[in-house]
Amino acid sequence: MLKSDTHNLPSSAELPCSDDTPVDNEEQNFIPNFLLFLLEYIWGNRQDWFFGVDMAVYHTTGKNPRIPITPDGFLALNVERRKDGQSRSSYVVWEENNIVPILALEVVSQTPGGEYSSKEALYAKLGVLYYVIYNPRQFGGRHQGLEVYKLIKGKYSWQTQEPVWMPEIGLGIGRGIRNYGGIEREVLYWFDEQGNRYAGTEEELEVVRQRAELERQRAEQERQRAESAEQRAESAEQQIEQERQLREQLQRELERYRQQLGD
Repeated sequence: MLKSDTHNLPSSAELPCSDDTPVDNEEQNFIPNFLLFLLEYIWGNRQDWFFGVDMAVYHTTGKNPRIPITPDGFLALNVERRKDGQSRSSYVVWEENNIVPILALEVVSQTPGGEYSSKEALYAKLGVLYYVIYNPRQFGGRHQGLEVYKLIKGKYSWQTQEPVWMPEIGLGIGRGIRNYGGIEREVLYWFDEQGNRYAGTEEELEVVRQRAELERQRAEQERQRAESAEQRAESAEQQIEQERQLREQLQRELERYRQQLGD
């Protein structure tokens, strides 16, 4: 967590929302967005987290607070899901109670972007607890496809077991194969503590659809039961009304009989 005098620092409205660096491969957009969509399902009821995609993170660890670092994706905890009920244009640490992201994700591009050098050093200085580097298989290189580092005593330590469980976050992260429309691709997934992969978006939607159908069926059964109860109530009312009318008819006949006797 960073602490600094924020009195003379610019506001988020005065700062650019990104560094305007174009992505050079599809994975740089797809991978972090896929993780965001999964979080929307996993943590849908929570309001204490924010996951940014290709968004500028402004901080005070450098000489110029107007120069951000822009991860492909990042996760911050114990912050508002929507800042003051609005969408963020950037993540400004001094406007977030000095809470820095707990996780930063970089997807290696075809053009080296300092993922294993300058960015790693800056994330460590910033205090980002988990630094995740995803290197798509087609780019090869000497590094692994997925490397997750944890900040320990100011230095990043490679967490070799996959998926990597991150207890401070309550999630694990690892790779998996996603099949959609007959096309397979490797993506990053969130995992639980037992190493079980949280389902992909399309699978989650199917679960949601099934649950919605069950709820619809239950609602229909309740409606039918209510209608049956209403029908029984109406039948009872009709019977009571018939009995009332019969009593009134008998009462009238009794009155006429008494009058006849009197005559």
